[in-house]
Amino acid sequence: MAPRPVVRPAAVPDEGAGVPCPACGALNSPGRRFCRRCATALNPAPRPAPLPWWRTVWPLRRRVRAGSGRAVRLLVILAVLAALGAGGLLLLPAGRALVEDTRDKMSKAKPVTPVAVEASAEVPRHPATNTTDGLSNRYWGAPAPGASVTYTFRKPFRLVDLIITNGASTSPDHYARQARALHLEMEVTTRDGERRRKELTLSDKPGPQTFPTGISDVRTVRLVLRSAAGLTGGRHLALAEVEFFARS
Repeated sequence: MAPRPVVRPAAVPDEGAGVPCPACGALNSPGRRFCRRCATALNPAPRPAPLPWWRTVWPLRRRVRAGSGRAVRLLVILAVLAALGAGGLLLLPAGRALVEDTRDKMSKAKPVTPVAVEASAEVPRHPATNTTDGLSNRYWGAPAPGASVTYTFRKPFRLVDLIITNGASTSPDHYARQARALHLEMEVTTRDGERRRKELTLSDKPGPQTFPTGISDVRTVRLVLRSAAGLTGGRHLALAEVEFFARS
């Protein structure tokens, strides 16, 4: 049998100048499209930049390749939106209250005078209207604990503060001449008919006492006298002044 021929690789002469191959580095003449050594394309077409993630989600009619993850991203976005919506519904009352409280602190309070004052009981010469006359030496006289006074306002307003002057007078000498209520039950009726109740604890001392309230759309305020101090024979409960302040 004739011997098989021996195939020897022929050395490719390097060109002195040309375009280097991006894969093997061999020099190629300017007119070549593929490398003379490894056949790599010398001038490949530029690859398009990948689309941003949101372009693969919207619009929904866009066709994307399988496995792009658009369905997973869409589910994640829907879950985040649902969580934000639920959190907004849960935190809406608290957020609204925070905004209103901030506005109360930043604004200046102005006095509001009721258009009607009505008491469940009063002693002679000491009507309930004395609590809104601006004089601290005249008072409403209530015969016993449990008596109430109701203040009605012309239009709804935001009740920011309530200032109460307890006793018969701001003078220390005249303050203890009559009994005082150390607790008040406040019932506020709003424009939509909702009733909100709050307990007020008074200090047994002369002078005005301020109670922050922060109640919106107030139409009427009812105060009930409780926990009498100094109520002995021949005495009655005295309440000198009740002042209401709205947000300006």
